[in-house]
Amino acid sequence: MNVQKNSINLAMQGAVVLTIAGLITKILSAAYRVPYQNIVGDIGFYIYQQVYPFYGMSVILATSGFPVLISKVMTDYGYGKSVQIRSKIMTITFLYLTVFGLILSIFLYISSDEIAAIMGDSHLTALIKVTSISFIIVPFVSLFRGYFQSEQNMHPTAVSQVIEQGIRVSCILISSYLMIRAGYNLYEAGFGALVGSIVGSLAAFMMLLIFWRKEQQELMRWNISAPIHTLKILASLIKYSLTIGLSSLLLIFIQLIDALNLYSLLIGEGMGEVLAKETKGVYDRGQPLIQLGTVVATSLALSLVPLIGSAKAQNNFKLIQDKLNLSLKICIVIGAGASAGLIAIMKPTNVMLFTNASGSFVLMILSASILFTSLCLTMFAILQGLGYTFLPALSVLVGVGVKYLMNIWLVPKYGVVGAAISTVFSYSLIALITILFMIVKGYTFKQGKSLFKISLATILMISILIMFIMVTGLFIDLDTRLYASVVSFSGILVGGGFYGWAILKLNVFSRDELQYIPIVKKLVK
Repeated sequence: MNVQKNSINLAMQGAVVLTIAGLITKILSAAYRVPYQNIVGDIGFYIYQQVYPFYGMSVILATSGFPVLISKVMTDYGYGKSVQIRSKIMTITFLYLTVFGLILSIFLYISSDEIAAIMGDSHLTALIKVTSISFIIVPFVSLFRGYFQSEQNMHPTAVSQVIEQGIRVSCILISSYLMIRAGYNLYEAGFGALVGSIVGSLAAFMMLLIFWRKEQQELMRWNISAPIHTLKILASLIKYSLTIGLSSLLLIFIQLIDALNLYSLLIGEGMGEVLAKETKGVYDRGQPLIQLGTVVATSLALSLVPLIGSAKAQNNFKLIQDKLNLSLKICIVIGAGASAGLIAIMKPTNVMLFTNASGSFVLMILSASILFTSLCLTMFAILQGLGYTFLPALSVLVGVGVKYLMNIWLVPKYGVVGAAISTVFSYSLIALITILFMIVKGYTFKQGKSLFKISLATILMISILIMFIMVTGLFIDLDTRLYASVVSFSGILVGGGFYGWAILKLNVFSRDELQYIPIVKKLVK
């Protein structure tokens, strides 16, 4: 009994460590783009963001996609089995990931000219080629992380994630700063930033190798002869690649669509190359804002997913229903608050972060994505926890396809405003698909009263923030970065404080529900 209890406690501690590491890496991944844009400007930011989706794929697959995949395959076929069988699973998995990584790497490298041509900027070829290297590292990093996670040892994964992101961000910012000062052009600075990113991935691999050598793991030894069907393992690997892998890449895929056709569509409508690059760079300012907002909104909502999985194991439909509704309510409260608050203070925030107010209206539209991306990611986690792994992947494919077609339709008419609208619509469509699927499966969403109260709190918060900014704008120049920063931070405190107070006063959450929300439950006590 004590052994089982210790095992559960160890697993819970590991999950907490991995969650904290994930939050740190996600925040760093979004936040570094602000100083990077300040160093290289909007055109330099455009260059980096055009190629980033390819590198971003490798990072996400090596961080959350493939390690989870490996852990699930080990649970399906290796749990309680001999060392030889589990070793064979790891061997086949490594071979599969190596082939997968090499195919992607070679494809990116030999197709770099064609991809750059599709994007409408031949100068991006060298940058696309250097990102292809990252996919060669993916199998090694993924295998180590997946193995450690399958053993309920989350510390190596957590440490490697933080070190990877820390070194990566440092290399990107230092290299770009030094290269710009030394007189290199923006494409060369972008190349240097991507090389710095790969250095971060290599650092993660070295750190994981140190952990492995320290523990002398037997399961990492080559084995292809153990008595377990190779095809069964491969089938599971392919299945999870198409489900867990695809759904983990939602945000990157939407960015990739904009990278592939937004700039070329702007050029096609007669916009000059320099202006089109600046416009796309300004549009890309929205990505770190969406990412940061989504991290905040999902961090609390996702904390309830393990409870839903536990209720599923117990076949407790009522508990699943209750925790599902609570997860979505938390997600909507924080997502709506973050979206609405950012829309209200977008102009001073834009000046504070990016030195000027260019594109503030477009960024306001993009800010609405925070609510829907948060819903998407929360629903994906819930669906996967309940065993519905294909639906999230299918909804991603539908949403990405709609995004591509809507860009073609709206960008020629409305420019980057059209691209922003297509982004928000695509995320909302994906969220709607997942919610409708759950309804079809017999789950109900009793959120009518809560949605009304959340909407009321949101409208009141926006009204207060608009008045706050209008009044402060009478006395200080909001186009000055220092004053814009003061107003932005003050707006966050004023808006966030009022919104939180309104949510509690309107009884959006019952006292019992508050007990399940981390941080809040301590305040309630």
